[in-house]
Amino acid sequence: MVVRMRHTKSHTANRRSHHALKKANFFKCDNCQELKKGHTVCTACGFYRGKKVLNLVKKAEKKQKKAKAKAAEPKN
Repeated sequence: MVVRMRHTKSHTANRRSHHALKKANFFKCDNCQELKKGHTVCTACGFYRGKKVLNLVKKAEKKQKKAKAKAAEPKN
């Protein structure tokens, strides 16, 4: 079915009034007191809801090892 009547600009704007972006809320991490987004793992310490979820030291070492191997490759 085709809509025959056009919507005015004000009607369209009223419909889109709920489409605005909302600001992100930040909370302090219970473990390290750094700011983090809600319901996410802390990027500073790797804790989530009081439990260690990520081993950030191991992750950083792996990243350094990979970068070192890439730097050692001969370029063509």
